[in-house]
Amino acid sequence: MSLFNCACSSKESKLFEANSFDKISKEVPKKSKKQDSSRQINARMSSQTFKIYSPNIAQYELIVTIGKGHLNASTISLAKHKPSESLVAVKRINVEEWDNKLSYLQNEIIITQQLSHPCLLPIHCSFISGQELWSIMPLMAFGSCKDLIHAYFNSGLPEQAIVFILRDVLLALEYIHHRGIIHRGIKASHVLISKNGQVCLSGLHNCFNTIQNGKRLRKVHDFPMHTIDCVHCYSPELLEQNLAGYNYKSDIYSMGILACELANGQSPFSDMSATQMLLEKLNATKPKLADSTTVGEFVIDDDDIEDQTATTQEKADAIFFRRTFSPHLHDFVSVCLERDQLCRPSATQLLSHALFKAIKNKSSSVLPSLLQPVTPLSDIAKAPKALLVEEEDFSRKMSEVSMQDDWTF
Repeated sequence: MSLFNCACSSKESKLFEANSFDKISKEVPKKSKKQDSSRQINARMSSQTFKIYSPNIAQYELIVTIGKGHLNASTISLAKHKPSESLVAVKRINVEEWDNKLSYLQNEIIITQQLSHPCLLPIHCSFISGQELWSIMPLMAFGSCKDLIHAYFNSGLPEQAIVFILRDVLLALEYIHHRGIIHRGIKASHVLISKNGQVCLSGLHNCFNTIQNGKRLRKVHDFPMHTIDCVHCYSPELLEQNLAGYNYKSDIYSMGILACELANGQSPFSDMSATQMLLEKLNATKPKLADSTTVGEFVIDDDDIEDQTATTQEKADAIFFRRTFSPHLHDFVSVCLERDQLCRPSATQLLSHALFKAIKNKSSSVLPSLLQPVTPLSDIAKAPKALLVEEEDFSRKMSEVSMQDDWTF
């Protein structure tokens, strides 16, 4: 049964039908014929892909749980799509036990299905089965960047991999910003990587549509409904909630936080209380990349390195002195984290940054080679079988072995 035909959601769905994204097209700036043609090709490819996934629970065989989402309210499972014999990811949420408004879930589904871009994680289809809302999505075999950091790259990803990831996330941001959407949730666990190296941005459940009643809002005062796991990446103006409001430049600040998280292996401000973090951001504290040029500005904790026999200084040397990030990456982070939103560039302007000059004509298909020795989960023969009864226990064991942070959608 379709989500929008179920009794529990029919009232909520009307709300979103009234705020259809069809009116966005009137506000989108004109593009060249080449760009329009490219968008049409992507849309045709996207629609052809979606056609093979039908809202029929019998077509999907759940294999094992691979993560949680929505503050553990949803379960992400590895599944096999029987007609195509391909692996997919299935997100299931018990709508009867959902504590928040159903419109929160509908918003993510409707917006995701209204958008079509290679760097945005699509939802093939969604439907209600019993008391559960099922969303069928492509399997991102490398998981999230947060998974990669916790399991393999504790001190941060290689710079070249970071550059490819940032570029693709910016392409996704450029696309949604032109359509009047502010993401409001850019972080490492919302950046997923496929087995072919395709980077996809997810986490649209907290996004905001700035086009209201046919007009684009120049400033926004709305605060996201669920902020516990995203508050560290929010811009100062979003957290401040003053009369000046915020706009799409808030996402650019989050890009700077994301770059630091990918490079340092830890998100800035994550070790602070919410109050302290707010004060630091309002006082224009600007996080930096940790390498040989900035190591003197960092305080190293004794638990940062597994080798407890080394001194604190030796641990710092092992982390930072052996690497030096390029001046372009340092500058990218600096311009993104400007306290004044007027001083931050747009996503389109950032795509012309010198950081991306070396990969201008390169595909993300080289990304898997930069993530070695990580191997993607792409072979169904290697996936655990018949574990549905013990799937929660298996998920716990997997997190202990390789993933300290689950997929977040």
